[in-house]
Amino acid sequence: MNDEAFKNKLASSTVVVVGLGRSGVAAAKLAKKHGARVVGTDSAPHDRLSAEALALELADIEVLAGGHAHVAFDEADIIVMSPGVPAIPAVDAAEMVGTEVIGEIELAFRLLPPRPIVAIGGSNGKTTTTTLAGELLRALGKKPFVGGNIGTPPAEILEDGTIDGHDVLVLELSSFQCERMPRFRPNRAALLNVTPNHLDRYTGFDAYAHAKGNMFANQTPDDAAVYPEGDSTCAREAARGKAQPITFGSSNEPGAAFTFDREAIVDRARGVRYLRKDIRLVGDHNAANICAVLGLVADLSPPPDVVRDVLARFEGLPHRVSFVREREGVTYYDDSKATSVGAVVAAIEGLSQDKVVLVAGGRDKLGSYDPLVSALRKRGRAAVLIGEAADRIAAAIGDAVPVERAATMEEAVGMAAARAERGDAVLLSPACSSFDMFRDYKHRGDAFVDAVLKLP
Repeated sequence: MNDEAFKNKLASSTVVVVGLGRSGVAAAKLAKKHGARVVGTDSAPHDRLSAEALALELADIEVLAGGHAHVAFDEADIIVMSPGVPAIPAVDAAEMVGTEVIGEIELAFRLLPPRPIVAIGGSNGKTTTTTLAGELLRALGKKPFVGGNIGTPPAEILEDGTIDGHDVLVLELSSFQCERMPRFRPNRAALLNVTPNHLDRYTGFDAYAHAKGNMFANQTPDDAAVYPEGDSTCAREAARGKAQPITFGSSNEPGAAFTFDREAIVDRARGVRYLRKDIRLVGDHNAANICAVLGLVADLSPPPDVVRDVLARFEGLPHRVSFVREREGVTYYDDSKATSVGAVVAAIEGLSQDKVVLVAGGRDKLGSYDPLVSALRKRGRAAVLIGEAADRIAAAIGDAVPVERAATMEEAVGMAAARAERGDAVLLSPACSSFDMFRDYKHRGDAFVDAVLKLP
């Protein structure tokens, strides 16, 4: 943070930024602001770059589109990799001979004026948790910046100067963003869970978990690491640093500092109970998310009435187990953001309804569907499958619950409505990415909502 030696190096460096999405554009502009010669490169052809990426040329930043073959990585002093960009052999070769390769989060961290940082990672629930943490900090009189994977890259507010209006950074971090952050150190960090995901990117589950755990590595005893009690994977990753552990979990976990049961969320240290009937977020997965937020702000000893007020009005985010409507005794939920099996299992297990008709499918992410099948055996009424992964999911489900196939979202909703019985939930929770049929998860969720609202 506020690394003067790095600033001096940057001013005389050639920086290559790989990937010109929003974070790449922000990184390129920030490096240029600090005097670097900057080259931006993207795999997309020139005519498919965003207006923001094309505008880099007006700022005297060279833009190379259509692939990376003509990029002189061996001449770079620093390479900044955007999240989601797959491995590039020429970048690996440059790194082997001493070129520094970092991510946008690391670049921003090294140039950040002194500010507390709250970092939140996990396979599921991190966007809700990050947003809620920002809301609670705001209610406590802070001026938080809430960004990272959730939207605005931190490099953007450093480049445009709006960092001056914030006194704490709350960052949602994906595994991709955590891959290259050798010095990054958050004051408070939470790893909510780790379930198999992105196995098309990583060599295995442990490599995926290790990437997520990078945010703990530089923490000191002055910092806090928040994670689920009894979760050996999260505990192992948190132990890579030296932070004070704060754990959360169900009321059955005796060592957890923050717990939940069917009635309340409990701050054990202070003896404070927050009744769930007064909380807008539903489901046990969200109760766990709330516990994590309380752990992240525990050093501030938030007044219970302030916490209660925030929890009473915070409705969560669209496409994350969002209530759509109730029709003929059946409740419909849009959980289109659930692109991993773990997220779907959490959604199913967190609903108050005893039985669920699941709408799932999309572009396969190549993980195992076994945990989903186990959840359906316990709580499933039926499954309606769409998209490219339908055959693989159907084969995994077997005879656990009745399975139907649909060609469109509207057809899927109609089939799900016909299968559901009074008291059931119909849940769109795809366990897959959306790009086979939709622009993104929001488009998919909107299609589900539209179809549900059209039901007679």
